[in-house]
This record gives sequence, structure tokens and C-alpha cells, in this order.
Amino acid sequence: MNKPLIVIFTAIGLDAVGIGLIFPILPRLLEDVTHADSVAPYIGIMTALYAAMQFIFAPVLGALSDRLGRRPVLLVSLAGAAINYMVMAFAPQLWMLFIGRAIAGLTSANMSVATAYITDISPEDKRARRFGLFNAMFGIGFIIGPVLGGVLGDYWLRLPFLAAAVLNAGNLLLAALVLPESRAPSRCKVDLAALNPLRPLRWAFSMKNLMPVTIVFFVLSATGEVYGTCWALWGNDVFRWNGLWIGLSLGTFGVCQSLAQALLPGPAVRLLGERGAILAGIAGTCVTLVVMAFAEQGWMVFAVMPLFALGGIGVPALQSLATRLVDESRQGQLQGVLASAISLASIISPLAFSSFYFVVRERWPGAIWLSVVVVYAIAVPLVLSLRFRTGDPAAI
Repeated sequence: MNKPLIVIFTAIGLDAVGIGLIFPILPRLLEDVTHADSVAPYIGIMTALYAAMQFIFAPVLGALSDRLGRRPVLLVSLAGAAINYMVMAFAPQLWMLFIGRAIAGLTSANMSVATAYITDISPEDKRARRFGLFNAMFGIGFIIGPVLGGVLGDYWLRLPFLAAAVLNAGNLLLAALVLPESRAPSRCKVDLAALNPLRPLRWAFSMKNLMPVTIVFFVLSATGEVYGTCWALWGNDVFRWNGLWIGLSLGTFGVCQSLAQALLPGPAVRLLGERGAILAGIAGTCVTLVVMAFAEQGWMVFAVMPLFALGGIGVPALQSLATRLVDESRQGQLQGVLASAISLASIISPLAFSSFYFVVRERWPGAIWLSVVVVYAIAVPLVLSLRFRTGDPAAI
């Protein structure tokens, strides 16, 4: 593998590590800074702020990389990430943590630029494999991040941020030395209308057959946000888990989820069809969530992780199903719609679930997982109501 690809994949892995390492330590960090009895609302705001910055700036960075070149945008984003983690490591005030997390969201929006870079330097026959490695690096980073954050956070609450700053600074130096520009910068003006992150959704909601599948995708994406928002709080409140155990539990969840998404969607779709695979994923997740809601010992959570991972087959099956709703000329536009749905879910869901956890925390923290079951229940009739183009032989 050539050096530019190694740098790009390392950058993506570090982005994922940065997302994941904060989960185990965020509740304790906010308690240390705010001295509040419950920090659930602050966690929701910080998570939503991170996602909002990604949502707004991903198209901006992508457009700037077309205009100025991929290399300068990637270098600035890596430098911003290193500075952000240093700010987070020493921030004594809540507003400084919010600024740091906003910068983190902005810099992590560089994934659109990294994707474009891989496209630039990859022949068509190698793109699928390299995008697979791209997704794998993100998954590995997201598994490592929570474990690293939990272990280092037990030594010193701010240590994970220092580690992330050093890693990103090293990656910045590597990129500055060996990362060439992948394309000649364009001299065309940036299309300001293309920077509107809501633009893809306007197209989706103008087409009746796309609206239901977009809503289902939004709902499934929204349920996935609850774990990063409430898992650490719940683990500490119910089982008195420290940072290490919170990190290990999140890491285990990441491993199971990654294996399920890599190995199960194909066989599940062949056996059950896309609609059946989506419903099977929802069913497996809901059973697990009910167990977690009533769990009294931590080992029970680890025991149901394999069943929990079944939820990972739902989104790939839904993506496959959605591709049959538009013709080949609009597949890229469809993926933009789905990406926008994920981004909006990442903004709205943390605020909603953290507020609910704030209400139920004192009496029954496990009720947060039953609230997710309720949200899944909303998705079931929508999945059952999906319709496909007449005459599509693959329709189910």
C-alpha cells in the first residue's frame, strides 16, 4: 500500500478514536467542570453540537478541497484536531469544552475530503477494496477509542485528550512530509447552493416513494445515537462501572457490531429478504434492550452482546433496499440523502435521549433502553409499508 493511502487511513482511524475515546470519560469530565448532580443534558448538547458541526461543514470542506486542493484542507483539519484535543485537555470552563467539541466536529468533517482523495488516487477496479479498508479503519478506531479513553481516564481524567493530541500531531507531521496533492485545484467558483446541507433532503421529500425509506433510515440512525449519549451514564449509575469497564463494554459492542455488519447482511438478505432482515435486526436489538433495561449485574450486558449485534444487519439491508427505489443515474443523490438523514439524527437524537435520561435517572435508569424500543416500534409499520416500483422483479 502506498504512503498517501496509509496517511489517509490513519487520519480516518484517528477521527474514529477521537469520537470514541470521549464516551467513557465525558460524564466524569462534565461533573468535574460543572459540579452538577446530573450531567445528562450537557452530554446531549455536546454530542449534538459535534454532529451539527459535521453536518454543516462536511459539504463546505468538500467544496473547498475541490477549489483549493485536498492536501491543504486535510492538513488544516488535522492541525485543528490536535489543537482541539489540547484545549479539551486543559479546559477549566464548560464553554471551553463546548468550543473544543465544536472544533472536533468541524475537523472530523474531513471524511468527505478523505473519501475524495481516495477516489482521486484509486483506479476504478481498486476503489471498492479501498473504500472497504476505509470503513474498516473507522470501525477499528471506534473500537479502540472507548477502551483507550476508559483506561487512560482512570489514571487522569484529561490524559485521553493529551494522547489524542499527540497522535493527531504525529499524523499531521506525517501528512505534511509524505502526502502529495491528489488533483490540480479547480479555478471554478464554489457553488454556494451546493453547500446547503438540507438540499439533498428537499429532493427526497419531493418524491413520495423516497419519503418513507428516508424516515425509516432516520429512525434507525437516531436509535444508534443513544449508546454514545447514555451508555457511560447508565453503566456508572447501575453497575458502578469505572472508565475501564465502560470502555471495554463499548469496545465489545463495537467488535460485535462490526463483525455482524461484515458477515451477516448478505446471508440474512438471501434468507429473509431485505425487509425481513431489517425486521430481524430490530427484533434482536429490542430483545437485548429489554434485557438491559432490567439487568442488575454487568455480566448480563456482555452476555447479550452477540444478540445485540443483530441490529447491525438492519441498516445495510435498508441501504440495499433503498437503492431499488431510484434509477442508476440518481444513486449518488440517494446516498447524499441517506447521509443527511444520519446527520440530522445525530443532532436531534442526543438531545432527546439525554433529556429523557435526566428525567428517569433517579428512579429507573434502565428505562432509557425501553424508550429506544418505543422508537423502534415506530419504525416497524413504516418498514412494512414500504412499496417498490411496479415490475421490479426483486421487490418484496
